[in-house]
Amino acid sequence: MDTVFRDVRVIDGSGGPSYRADVALDGGRIAAVHREGDAGPRPSARHTVPADGLALAPGFIDMHAHSDLALLRDPAHEAKAAQGVTLEVLGQDGLSYAPVDDRTLVQVRSQITGWNGDGSDIDFSWRSVGGYLDRLDHGFDGAGIAVNAAYLIPQGTVRMLAMGWDDRPATADELTRMKQLVAEGLEQGAVGLSSGLTYTPGMYASDAELTELCRVVAEYDGYYCPHHRSYGAGALQAYEEMVALTREAGCALHLAHATMNFGVNKDRAPELLALLDAALDGGADISLDTYPYTPGCTTLVAMLPSWASEGGPEAILARLRDEEGAARIRHTMEVEGADGCHGVPIEWDTIEISGTTDPALAPYVGKTVAQSAAARGEEPWTVARRLLIEDRLGPTILQHVGHEENVRRIMRHRVHTGGSDGILQGAKPHPRAYGTFPHYLGRYVRELGVLSLEECVAHLTSRPAARLRLPDRGLVREGYRADLVLFDPETVAAGSTFDAPRTLPTGIPYVLINGEFVIENGHRTEVLAGRAVRRAAPRS
Repeated sequence: MDTVFRDVRVIDGSGGPSYRADVALDGGRIAAVHREGDAGPRPSARHTVPADGLALAPGFIDMHAHSDLALLRDPAHEAKAAQGVTLEVLGQDGLSYAPVDDRTLVQVRSQITGWNGDGSDIDFSWRSVGGYLDRLDHGFDGAGIAVNAAYLIPQGTVRMLAMGWDDRPATADELTRMKQLVAEGLEQGAVGLSSGLTYTPGMYASDAELTELCRVVAEYDGYYCPHHRSYGAGALQAYEEMVALTREAGCALHLAHATMNFGVNKDRAPELLALLDAALDGGADISLDTYPYTPGCTTLVAMLPSWASEGGPEAILARLRDEEGAARIRHTMEVEGADGCHGVPIEWDTIEISGTTDPALAPYVGKTVAQSAAARGEEPWTVARRLLIEDRLGPTILQHVGHEENVRRIMRHRVHTGGSDGILQGAKPHPRAYGTFPHYLGRYVRELGVLSLEECVAHLTSRPAARLRLPDRGLVREGYRADLVLFDPETVAAGSTFDAPRTLPTGIPYVLINGEFVIENGHRTEVLAGRAVRRAAPRS
C-alpha cells in the first residue's frame, strides 16, 4: 500500500470512543483499519509513519469560509491547510463571484473587496457556477488547489444579476429568473444557497421570495445557509423566521455563525437552543456552525443602513460624500440602530479596524474607531466616514460584541459544526482565520473540557460531511477518501492571536488530502491535491 500510520489513536469522527490501530492508505482512500488485537497480519506500505502519541481523525471541514479568491491566489494556503482543514465551503453570506455577468462582477468585486481583495490579481475567466468550480479544479497550472472546496450559490449575487440593486419586491419574471439561476447553479455542482440578510442587495428580498428559492434548493437536496436578518436586537425572531421559512419550503437549514451577540443577548443562548430543539423534535432538518471566539468580523460598510446601499457601491460613496446624506446615515447608525448593525446603535469603541486596502490608512489598523477619533480630536463618525470614502468601502473590522457563555453553550449543541468565517484580508485579520480548528481542540477540549475530544472531532468532521451529503468523507472507514489529519492531543493549539493573527498552529504534523501529504512533519509540501467538491445527485 501507499502509506500506513502505525500505532495511531483513531478518533474516527463518529463521536464514539477512540481506539488504537494501524491505518493504511492506497490510491487516495483508506484501504485498511487494523485495530489493536485484530487477527491477521498488520498492514504494510511503501511509507510507514510511526504515529504513537498522535491522534488520527478525518480532515476538518470548514463550514463557513471566505477563501473564494484565496484558493486561486495562494497555492500554499497555510491558513487552512496547517489547521487540518481539508474542505472549505465557499460562497457564503449571499455574496460571491458566480453566477455573474460583466456588470455584476464589477459590482460584487467592489462590494466584497474587504473580504477577498479587489481581485486585480485574479483572471476572472468564469461567469457561471460550473465555470468557477472548473477553475478551482484547474487551480495552479492545472495542478489543483491547496484544499478541497464546495460552493453555495450566493442569493445576493443572484438578485444583483436578475434585478440590480433595487430595494423592492421582485417581479414575477425576475423571480423566475432567480429560480432559474439557482437551479442552474445546483445542476452545475453547488451544494446549496447562501444569503446575507444584513448585506445588500440580498437583504431586500422578502420571506416569500426566499421561500421560492429554497423550494428549488429542496428539489436538489441542497441546503439553505442564511446569515439571517439580525444577530443583535431581534436575533431570536430572525432565527424563528429562518426556521419557519425553510419548513414552509421543505428545505434543509444550516444557520451560519449562529451566535447571540450584543448586550441585548447576553446569556440568551438557551432560548436559541430551545427554539432549535423544538424544531428538530418536530422533524426539521437543521444544523449550524460557530467559531470559538467572541468578537465578530466583517466590513465597515456592512454597518451602514440598507437604504444607504441601494444602487450599489458608487451610490453608497455618493451618499457618504454628500453632507446631508452622511448626516442621515450617522443618525440611523448612532441613534436608531441600523439594520446593517443588527438593529443596535453602533458603539464605536467596539469597532476595531482590522485592515484597509490603501496602505496610507494603515495607522488606523489595530485601533478602534473611538481610539483613532480621540487621538485626532475628532468625532468617531468623522473617522469612519473618512475611512469608507478614502478606502472606497474597503476597510474590514473586528466587532467586539460577543459573550463567552453563549459561545460555549452553542458549541455543545447536537447539530453544531465548526466554521471559521475566516476573512484572510487585512493587516490584522481575526485570528479565527488561522486558528479556529486547533483552538477548538486545544482550548475548548483540552484546557476547558467543554467538549470531549471524540465529540469535538465529530462536530468538525462527520456532522458537516452529513450536511454536505458526502457519502465517503467525514469518517475514518475503509473505502473512505483519505482526507485525514494527525495531531497531538497534548500540544495542539492555535498559534494565532489578536496581536499575531497569522501565526500558524502547533501540534498538527500531518494533513493529507486524497492520500497525499499536504502537511508533512509540520511543514507545507508543494502538493496541490484539492479539488472542487460538487453536489451529489438529487434524491429521487
